Amino acid sequence: MIPFRIFALLILAIGLACGPAHADRRVALVIGNSAYKSAPKLGNPVNDATLVGGMFKKAGFDSVDVRLDLSASEMRRMLREFAGRTRDADMAVIYYAGHGIELEGTNYLIPIDATLETDGDVLDETIPVERALFAVEPAKQLRLIILDACRDNPFSKTMKRTLASRAIGRGLAKVEPTSPNTMIAFAAKAGSTASDGDSRNSPFAVALVEHLPKPGLDLRKAFGFVRDDVLKSTGYKQEPYVYGSLGGDDVPLVATKPAATGPQANPQDSIRRDYELALQLATRDGWEAFLAQYPEGFYANLAKGQMNKIAAEETRASAEQKANAAEQQKARLIAERAQKAEQDKAAAAAKAAEEARVAAEKQKQIEQARTDAAEQQRKLAEAAAAKAQAEKQAAEKAKAELAAKQTAEKAEQVAKPVADRQMPEVEQKVAALSPAPASTLSAADLTKSVQSELRRVGCLSATADGDWSAASQRSLALFNKYAGTQFDAKLASVDVLDALKAKPGRVCPLICNFGSKADGDQCVKITCRAGYRVGDDNDCEKVPEKKPVATREDSKKRDQDRKDTESTPSKPQASGQIFCNSAGCRPVGKGCRIERASTSDASSVMSGRTKEVCN
Repeated sequence: MIPFRIFALLILAIGLACGPAHADRRVALVIGNSAYKSAPKLGNPVNDATLVGGMFKKAGFDSVDVRLDLSASEMRRMLREFAGRTRDADMAVIYYAGHGIELEGTNYLIPIDATLETDGDVLDETIPVERALFAVEPAKQLRLIILDACRDNPFSKTMKRTLASRAIGRGLAKVEPTSPNTMIAFAAKAGSTASDGDSRNSPFAVALVEHLPKPGLDLRKAFGFVRDDVLKSTGYKQEPYVYGSLGGDDVPLVATKPAATGPQANPQDSIRRDYELALQLATRDGWEAFLAQYPEGFYANLAKGQMNKIAAEETRASAEQKANAAEQQKARLIAERAQKAEQDKAAAAAKAAEEARVAAEKQKQIEQARTDAAEQQRKLAEAAAAKAQAEKQAAEKAKAELAAKQTAEKAEQVAKPVADRQMPEVEQKVAALSPAPASTLSAADLTKSVQSELRRVGCLSATADGDWSAASQRSLALFNKYAGTQFDAKLASVDVLDALKAKPGRVCPLICNFGSKADGDQCVKITCRAGYRVGDDNDCEKVPEKKPVATREDSKKRDQDRKDTESTPSKPQASGQIFCNSAGCRPVGKGCRIERASTSDASSVMSGRTKEVCN
């Protein structure tokens, strides 16, 4: 076996020697300030920062931090944190888009909360460019700062000067870096201003995204291409400029990719990347350039849908503009007391323009829906292509592993007879007495064992029947949730069984029905003291006292009692008088009275000449 071990070590050493080299670490910080509180809002810096940040991410940077609309304290904190990330980086880049100012030959970046009422406030409320140079200083190979801050500064017109001799320049001042391998790129040459352009992004940002990420292209040449594009797009009014110097070797922002030795990439990847770049630009020129390069195919159809969407938006904007013009014409005619016919004509034109605007808006919505559907179809197609590519690579990898295994087995078979001849007889006898490896569990036994362990840790309530059903899959998913594992719930594997056996007690929580609570591994009934009951939240709550409420039966009983009382004859009631005779005294009955009797009435002799007379 010794020759075979040496052969395996040689193969391992060759594989390690041929492995990929350690790639350079690249970090980037992107800041875009638009929402200024004491100055008019800028339209493009946030869009430019988002576009450039996406470019760095696609270029494969290890860390890209995009921050928008930062105050002075937030900018200082971002630069401090970024300086910590550049200590172990080979390349560090800072891109800033927003307002900048030059005071006494020093350049400053303006946060969104700056007021700059006086020239002295510049030192307290802004960030000097030297602070950005300090943040990229630890980088080993390249230190790059890109300033798209040469716009016309609104603060310079309102700022009060404490000294008449203190100069505030136009644009930014010239900078000469003192550290080697450091470059500072201005959107416009020192002493001049840059243009935001008429589109979503500035000409400088569009040119940066076009040329900087080209693999293997030296930065000095890339910025030269950026300069040419900006000059052409601005009518030779804006000229970007780069300060600093590099060595003799080419320094690309993105290194050239080595030739692929494994499975070849999908030929649609380059088209997809160009499509996504055009999608970020979202302009008619970008889509026309894409269709000129790729006139046919799936992505061409998607690009045509995007063009239809832009056309619908332009139609809607034109219709809205016409509607506004018609409204203005109508107001003018009314103000000038024009003839009624002209007013009616203007009203009809305004109505027609409004109907055209509504129709254009509906068409825009239709095109938006079509575009969204096409985008969804594109994502599904890309996902299917990626899945097919992954399956193809996995099949090729499995095929290569099988071939390597067969080669190793053949080598072992060739080397085994030689080793057996060299092995002493005693070692052969001992090897003959070695026990055979234990046989593995069958699929049904493994499934049943996993189900039994899931029952033990409280994640499965069904019996262990050896059938890996949907209930068993849900129980394994619960185990993943509460144990922090990521096993495939569709398969009962040996790794799952080992992980379950490693748990000494219950993992999944015990869930009890209403009216019961968990007590260890059992559910016990909740018992409340007198006057309390189990509430909706499964806790004891006091029983509310019931107030007497009149019912229909009570009113019926009251009406019946009144009728019975009215129908019963009234009982005799005493009048309050007392009548006395020879038999004794008694109350005078109801309806009777006492009268004086005549001397001839024999019955009244004993009663004191009175008698009881009743009706």
